[in-house]
Amino acid sequence: MWTAAVVTVSDRSYAGLREDEAGPRVAELLAASGFEVTRRALVPDERELIEQELRQLADAYDVALIVTTGGTGFSPRDVTPEATAAVCERLASGIPEAMRAASLAITPRAMLSRAAAGIRGRSLIVNLPGSPKAAAENLAAVVGTLAHGLQMLRGGPADCANEP
Repeated sequence: MWTAAVVTVSDRSYAGLREDEAGPRVAELLAASGFEVTRRALVPDERELIEQELRQLADAYDVALIVTTGGTGFSPRDVTPEATAAVCERLASGIPEAMRAASLAITPRAMLSRAAAGIRGRSLIVNLPGSPKAAAENLAAVVGTLAHGLQMLRGGPADCANEP
């Protein structure tokens, strides 16, 4: 069982003006997929605070999978992908590509997602949209493969020759 953390990025939820629905939904889906959700956080759309939270979860808590929800659109305050790229040592472009491809089958607006994914140390960071429905759909598109990536990232035996 891999550890996971969910970070909701939302000015309105952080200020108490809107309930965070995406974060709990993502946490439920991760738990149902066999992840142990050990941490949850709520931060405003402030790049420095997002970066700080991601660094802490990866470095201090050694969380295997860090999933963000929110801040991936075109709004001037949507800076989650930039914060993710800033703290990652290597990008994992195939993950957001797969999420966008799956989402395009549902809505043409999927092409507007700027979600990113990358690796910091032994942690994989994946951005999801802020909409609870879109976050769940995007996570469902990739969650089945993430365990294999984490197995490789964390140095365990991972047989890449045998596909599921």
